Amino acid sequence: MKRILLAGAGLMALSVASAIAADIPARMPAKAPVMVRGYNWSGWYIGIQGGYGWGTSSWTDIGADASTGNFDVNGGLVGGTLGVNWQAPGSPWVFGLEGDGSWSGIRGSTAAGCVPNCETRNNWLATFRGRIGYAFDRVLPYVTGGLAAGDIEANLIGLPSQSDTRVGWTVGAGVEWAVSGPWTAKVEYLYADLDKMTCGAVACPVVVGPTDVTFNTNIVRAGINYRFGGTGY
Repeated sequence: MKRILLAGAGLMALSVASAIAADIPARMPAKAPVMVRGYNWSGWYIGIQGGYGWGTSSWTDIGADASTGNFDVNGGLVGGTLGVNWQAPGSPWVFGLEGDGSWSGIRGSTAAGCVPNCETRNNWLATFRGRIGYAFDRVLPYVTGGLAAGDIEANLIGLPSQSDTRVGWTVGAGVEWAVSGPWTAKVEYLYADLDKMTCGAVACPVVVGPTDVTFNTNIVRAGINYRFGGTGY
């Protein structure tokens, strides 16, 4: 009888131990999830950009109140970019300043109201703009606007050309996305208006001169930036 009782007590002890062991994993605290750090756009960056511009120009003879009307100008652009972004931790809003300068081949001419031919050229174009974006982690849509500066060169075929540096305005929008490490890429649209320059009677006599020469352009371009700050991944 004593052996039977000892055997029964042993079996009961083993059963209780097994039950406790089976219950241990359920009672242990779960492992904390790994926190993934979001992309932060803060910091300085430098880059290159290039694209295509198209717009209009017109020549208006001030003295004779005669005009060529608007005619098309178009051409390519390529240049560099320098900017800085600020994004508060945990906020999707990104605020920035960006400046760029480009060589420009935008030009066009007309013979309408201008004999033999009136040509307008833009040889360089620069902008200094604010940017406001709303980040979806590694993707940043944004709007932008500010100052535009560039030259307007006027040339009546057969006469010396005349040029002047003008300051106007620009506005646009784009999207930038993180590619890998510190590298980002972007595409954007800008509209730039340099208003007008006054070309003297010797260089630009549509009728008797002097002549107001206007220039504006739409720009679509792409760029690649290298970032020096922030906490991107």
